[in-house]
Amino acid sequence: MHRILILILFFLVMTLGVSCGNDESDDDDPPADWSAWEETCDEALVGDLAAGTTWHWQLTGDIDHSVDVHMYDVDLFNTAADEIALLQAEGRVVICYFSAGTWEDWRPDANQFDTAAIGKTMEEWDDEKWLDVRHESTRTMVEARLDMAVAKGCDGVEPDNMDGYVNSTGFDLSGIDQLNFNRFVALAAHARGLSVGLKNDVDQLDALAGCFDWALNEECFAYDECDLYAPFVSAGKAVFHVEYVDDIEDGPSLADDVCGAPSIEGFSTLVKDWDLTEWYWDCLP
Repeated sequence: MHRILILILFFLVMTLGVSCGNDESDDDDPPADWSAWEETCDEALVGDLAAGTTWHWQLTGDIDHSVDVHMYDVDLFNTAADEIALLQAEGRVVICYFSAGTWEDWRPDANQFDTAAIGKTMEEWDDEKWLDVRHESTRTMVEARLDMAVAKGCDGVEPDNMDGYVNSTGFDLSGIDQLNFNRFVALAAHARGLSVGLKNDVDQLDALAGCFDWALNEECFAYDECDLYAPFVSAGKAVFHVEYVDDIEDGPSLADDVCGAPSIEGFSTLVKDWDLTEWYWDCLP
């Protein structure tokens, strides 16, 4: 009898253990705690980056001015005001990239953050750490960088790392925290007359589509997520889309797979290298 009871108890413990293990694995799933989020954004969106806008994205190296496109996306810190003005004189809209959700140790303002707002190192980026998007220091940084964009003459901004809540940041960020921060970034950009794009954050596209003028996605084709951009496409807003190759010699092959795929209809798609140099392969008709 004792052996039977022991076996029964053992079976129950193992069953509960498996159940608990399954619950723990679910922690990796994006939380859906924003379903009741009812904040809105201003409808006075900025800029003319409509669906199908041609573009060039280069964050490293000397800017290649020879690309015949409507929009250039360049690094806010590394691109001089004179070069931005030259691009505009050539007829380009200039978008300036900066990270809104991470601390980068090489930026000139790196020592201006409250250490309490700096979290874990980003996966695969040893010199970059996640920020607490609830912290005043983070929001102060965003506003200072937006002011820099205005001072340099940028037409708009591409704030990066807008999805910390689904990453291991070192902070207990919720979906609502991320929505509130992303909305803050959009409104702060618009208040300065800057166009602003939503970078990735694919799980919150429906909630945030009204806040942003356009979107920029990395590798939605590889992850089978491009259909989630329907709110931007249906609103006639540009979706700037990139798929990456480790070796630029593989660019034409990847472009054959991506270009013309039904899931990217209405997108402005490029194939790029991970360093975002001047090299590209586009999906123009």
